[in-house]
Amino acid sequence: MPPLSLRDLNRTFLHRQFLLERTGRSPYEVIAHLVAMQGQEPNWPYVGLWSRIEGFRREDLEALLRERRIVRSTMVRRTMHLAAADDFRWLRPTARGVVRSALTSAYFAREIEGLDPDEVGAAGRALLAAGPLTRKELGLRLAERFPGRLPARLADTVEVVEPLVHTPEVGAWGGWGNRSGIGVTLPDAPMAGPDPDRMVRRYLAAFGPATVMDAQAWSGVTRLRTVFDRLRPHLRVLEDERGRELFDLPDAPLLDGDAPAPVRFLPAFDNALLGHRDRTRIIRDEHRGRFARVASGGVPMFLVDGFVRGVWSVRGTTLAVTPLDPLPGGDAAAVRAEAERLLPFLGGAEVVVTEGDQ
Repeated sequence: MPPLSLRDLNRTFLHRQFLLERTGRSPYEVIAHLVAMQGQEPNWPYVGLWSRIEGFRREDLEALLRERRIVRSTMVRRTMHLAAADDFRWLRPTARGVVRSALTSAYFAREIEGLDPDEVGAAGRALLAAGPLTRKELGLRLAERFPGRLPARLADTVEVVEPLVHTPEVGAWGGWGNRSGIGVTLPDAPMAGPDPDRMVRRYLAAFGPATVMDAQAWSGVTRLRTVFDRLRPHLRVLEDERGRELFDLPDAPLLDGDAPAPVRFLPAFDNALLGHRDRTRIIRDEHRGRFARVASGGVPMFLVDGFVRGVWSVRGTTLAVTPLDPLPGGDAAAVRAEAERLLPFLGGAEVVVTEGDQ
């Protein structure tokens, strides 16, 4: 088939992310389809699900967390995600290398120098066998076993080494930003082995067509070329306008670039913003490079005609919307209308359109 245009890739990607039309699927099904949903700060996944699911309610996700059907933990890219509990069993072992690489950072080096991280992890696991603990409690008890070490870093080491999950209240809707008093516990079921083949196939279902480097950027897992080569006979091989090789599932839908794309508000660190190494299918390079935090996906953004055209923020009871460049009248009205729809979900009182850099 002819090369896929940038707009073809954009519309196909947004369709697979449930961002062209809100889906009637359940929050569990949507999170499972996305493989793992970025949850760096607890409130953001709720916004991401609101933009993807017709009639989504905050209590829908809170119930899944209480039931432990959805778990919150460190996974792909060594960052905090939500995933179906069954997927966490194989996804965390698949991302084990990138998660453990944190131990080589300066953040850990001084405090765990001379210690066997696996011994620290085993000690933490033994303590958690009796039930959940806050990070602070876990660190203080570990410090009794490993005196002279910073308790907080010991607790962090256990989370890197062991596949712990956060207690449900950590992921509940609440104040913006990270939470203090994070509780950790052991998963309900034993871990499975790593399954990079499954990870690649699931990634392509939600993010494809994509390159090998795209999959590596999304997951943080390296040396995936051998996985793609092994799967090649079972994949569709395509090409983009620049002649790059793209992989996809054989029966996955491909959309035409002329398909309409409504305004969508995305949370900070949304999957759609961090799913590829080359993110031009959703954000132009000049916009990505405009702000450091925008480049990392660390601010909430909104889409117009399928592409990032601005950022937004919550300031008390105000939803502040800032276009990255001037919007035509019709687009500006559509952005305000979608912001007004989002406002009650956030518990806000007004929408304010601002100008200038965030």
